Amino acid sequence: MVEKAYPDPNEFWANRRVCVTGGAGFLGSFVQQELRERGAAEVFIPHVEDYDLTLLEDTRRVLRDANPDVIIHLAALAGGIGVNRARPAEFFYQNLMMGVPLMHEAWKHGVEKFVAIGTICAYPKFTPVPFKEENLWDGYPEETNAPYGLAKKMLLVQAQAYREQYGFNAIFLLPVNLYGPRDNFNLETSHVIPALIRKMIEAQQRGDPEVVLWGDGSPTREFFYAGDAARGIVMAAERYNRSEPVNLGSGMEISIKDLAQLIARLTGFEGRIVWDTSRPNGQPRRGLDTSRAKEYFGFEAEMPFEEGLRRTIEWFRENQDAVP
Repeated sequence: MVEKAYPDPNEFWANRRVCVTGGAGFLGSFVQQELRERGAAEVFIPHVEDYDLTLLEDTRRVLRDANPDVIIHLAALAGGIGVNRARPAEFFYQNLMMGVPLMHEAWKHGVEKFVAIGTICAYPKFTPVPFKEENLWDGYPEETNAPYGLAKKMLLVQAQAYREQYGFNAIFLLPVNLYGPRDNFNLETSHVIPALIRKMIEAQQRGDPEVVLWGDGSPTREFFYAGDAARGIVMAAERYNRSEPVNLGSGMEISIKDLAQLIARLTGFEGRIVWDTSRPNGQPRRGLDTSRAKEYFGFEAEMPFEEGLRRTIEWFRENQDAVP
């Protein structure tokens, strides 16, 4: 098999200006680091205090101020099951309005490439595991996060339509559940890994005999270290120029029950784990076929899961006092 010839990262980024929306956030911090390591010198981060991407005038101002060759659109209103259920209208509207007008204005502005970041929540509720990209339209997403998933999925429709009609180079990536240092550990809005880490460490510190977790522990998830995700996104920006959506993940699958037991072991929590079955489970299974990313632009995840969890736990312990 002949190895594909990919562009040299330093040459690719040498004279390109890149705008990373959401660049000041969790995943964005890793994308910034990856861009620097691959030779990007001009990286513009539109901070939410200065630009509200749900407002058209601010979206246009970002494009004037950044004048980017490449946009990596990470910005999203995201969170776990609880906050998705509490704020479905906000999750739909804000994610749609942060993405669709931005891509449209980027095309009008003459941006060379648009990298749209979707979500695994766009897949149908009962997608066969491992999820293959061709299954994206086989059914309705899991109800607790469908408004979020569908809002992000519209960027795929838009990217394909703008490529077909205008020749606009927009690509769409689907990263699975992320975790890592600098994640959101706020229990009101966090995803499962940071929530479990915080609950178990704080229960241990208080001497609580148990922690109570949502659901029954039976759903499965695939988890993806944010540093790996950043590398995959930046590699796709350099190398991938087609219309098909591409999964980004680690290719592993673990039940929430096994995850909770693993985090208990790694944090040293020795109390009971109690499952509150009155709370929702979310999507029954989640695991990706990641072969397309390897085939199309040579990406494979590298971080071993336990090592990634240890780094995340260590970061939380070191920064616990500053976490909201």
